[in-house]
Amino acid sequence: MAVRLLTCALMLLAVAVQRSGRIAGHNLAVAGAESDSVVLSGTREAFVIDTRAIAADIKGYGGDIPLKITVSNGKVSRIEPQRNAETPEFFSEVQDRLLRQYTGMTPEEVLQSQLDAVSGATLSSRAAMETMKRGMEYAVNRQVPAKNAIDWSVLGSARFVISFCVVLMGAVVPLFVRNRRYRTIQLALNVLVLGFWCGTFLSYSLIVNYLANGLNRLYSVIPLFLLVTAFVYPFFGRKSHYCTWLCPLGSLQELAGSCTKRKWKLSPEKLKYLDRFRDGLWALLMLLMWSGVCLEWMDYEPFSAFLFTKASWIVIVIALVSVALSFVVTRPYCRFVCPTGNLFRITQNPR
Repeated sequence: MAVRLLTCALMLLAVAVQRSGRIAGHNLAVAGAESDSVVLSGTREAFVIDTRAIAADIKGYGGDIPLKITVSNGKVSRIEPQRNAETPEFFSEVQDRLLRQYTGMTPEEVLQSQLDAVSGATLSSRAAMETMKRGMEYAVNRQVPAKNAIDWSVLGSARFVISFCVVLMGAVVPLFVRNRRYRTIQLALNVLVLGFWCGTFLSYSLIVNYLANGLNRLYSVIPLFLLVTAFVYPFFGRKSHYCTWLCPLGSLQELAGSCTKRKWKLSPEKLKYLDRFRDGLWALLMLLMWSGVCLEWMDYEPFSAFLFTKASWIVIVIALVSVALSFVVTRPYCRFVCPTGNLFRITQNPR
């Protein structure tokens, strides 16, 4: 099992390099390929600040969020996000609803501002706000700002505490308690808290982003705990623990399936065909990623459909079809499609 886990980790590292050119936050690009200047051009009245040289340590969901900030006549006149690995649909909300609010502010006003994060894109929002303030601190003092102190208050927020309790329950209680009623409660909490309220789940995109950019301070505590249940629990005989006890989408499918007693009976031949389809799909997607083709498929796994106001229509449709089929087939997406779940399974089970 350890060999399979290491092999999958190396495969995903290759994907992370292909997607972002980084490993654990270290840029593998040729030195000097990007400018290390903070002020790109202009005069004291009108200048452009590039945050890549001063805010690379600030991480969103997919890594740093470099910005080119134009300051004209003492006010922010333009903000241009540069290439980043954030999920496009979610980051467009950050750009439209958050970054635009800084236009017309003075650097001092930006530093004093307390804007609200975009719901469902909290990590991207926080990173964008911290990056803006890092750039405006340079604009005011004309020297490289110190790195931001860790905001320990995150650990005390209601969202963190409640979601962490739900994850802890799903990770620990099933080790000692086998009760159908408790299982139903846990599945419902997964859907309501981890899914709709917090948008907390494992996905290919999250795993690849962590390999490429490293962990994101305190905001990675809960996802890291989920990764332990997915990759470490199997070493102690708890295979598929994350998929069966914590995944919000898997929980929603199971709850939907519990509403009906009659299910389609799939013959052994059909089950074998569906298993081959799942494995073939996973192999094809990995091959495409290694080739640098269609890396964007990771952004279309249906987990983000819980954040339905931000998710793309394709993601929502896939999620709705999966839940609808769950009434007649047990957990269809989990068993016959899910690339993330198949990754966990391949690291656990010999072929």
